[in-house]
Amino acid sequence: MLDDPLLLARLQFALTAATHYMFVAFTLGLAPYVLFTQLGAVLRRDASRLRAVRFWGGLYVVNYAMGILSGLVMELQLALNWQGLTTMFGYTFGAPLAIETMAAFFVESTFLGLWIFGWDRMSRWAHWACFLVVTLTAYASAYWVLVSNGFLKWPAGFSVQDGVAVLDDPVALVTNPSGLLAFAHVAASALLVGGAVIAATSAFHVRRGRDAGGMFRRSLRHGLVLVMVGLIPTIATGFSQLAMYGQEPPTSGMTYSAEEIAQIEQGFRGFEDGSDVSTSLILSVSGDMLMMTSWALLLLLCLVSAAVWLSRRLDRWRWHLRLLAVTPVFPYAASVGGWVFRETERQPWTVRHHLTTADAVTDMSPLMAAASFTLFTLAFAVLGTVTAWLLVRFARRGPEASPLAAAPEGAADEDRDRLTTPTL
Repeated sequence: MLDDPLLLARLQFALTAATHYMFVAFTLGLAPYVLFTQLGAVLRRDASRLRAVRFWGGLYVVNYAMGILSGLVMELQLALNWQGLTTMFGYTFGAPLAIETMAAFFVESTFLGLWIFGWDRMSRWAHWACFLVVTLTAYASAYWVLVSNGFLKWPAGFSVQDGVAVLDDPVALVTNPSGLLAFAHVAASALLVGGAVIAATSAFHVRRGRDAGGMFRRSLRHGLVLVMVGLIPTIATGFSQLAMYGQEPPTSGMTYSAEEIAQIEQGFRGFEDGSDVSTSLILSVSGDMLMMTSWALLLLLCLVSAAVWLSRRLDRWRWHLRLLAVTPVFPYAASVGGWVFRETERQPWTVRHHLTTADAVTDMSPLMAAASFTLFTLAFAVLGTVTAWLLVRFARRGPEASPLAAAPEGAADEDRDRLTTPTL
């Protein structure tokens, strides 16, 4: 393994992408909840709901900051390890990523900054509108990333000129069926992640009696509703993608002939000792099993929670509150398993029928590949560990210790400015 740059590059990308997705899924799942909780607080002028916005918004900010850092590392990795892909398909595969970067780093970050520092400095509707823009751009960013990813599986809307892919049909690119189905699936599954984290955090505080004003009892119900509402669409959109498996993408402007494609795929399946084939097959089957098992366990948990809710014991049965604490494991595991299943299916192609994975990887020595794998894996291990620690720390400490916690009543003006400035 250590002397195979291609395998190291693939494994490195798989590990870093799976870690980065944890930040993305929580961002997408929590943003709508913060948005509508703040809308309710604005309409009702409810201090309790506004306190909840500050608490959940604080977790959102911590997660978003780490997501930006991991995204930057992902961009660097893509440029360093996959030069064959960026050289040939930079104008097609790279174009949606460029739009996503502009949306995330310029629009989303700007309005999130206004929202963070705008507490008590702008009207309540203007402040809410800032987070509305944050939520919309978060989902827009996910859409553009999945347009790029969908292009790899279903390349369309381009022509190859002098060995470089040139975009000649933007509509075909942005309406790629593979990307659209994946976006619907990610949007639904993100609600599972957000709802599961909300339910788990709320259950922790309810079980310990730390719920002055009933904030966490309310969010416990909201989190479970998000999980229950999001589960069936997640499963449905996941299975809808299976209809594309075995279908061939558009054949216009093919880089390889049909005979060459058959030879490449046959050569991959008949690879010497079969190690590469076995690895891909094992990963694909394992990802599928992990996804299906996680969905089944989450469905069972929803049925149990519904029964407990109907029996009016949702806030009282401690065994159920303890069970909810592990809820986030299932949607995260299903997301990672589904991603592995989706991506290993198109091997040996990076861009199906146009660029093989072997040709997409940067020409580097085994030592360089091992160094890259080690450095990037360590970087993401640190980011993941720090993020998990911060999120758990702030979630356990409650609203008073949130990064966006309001200043105490009666504080001096200079102290109020200091206390309302978010710190991590």
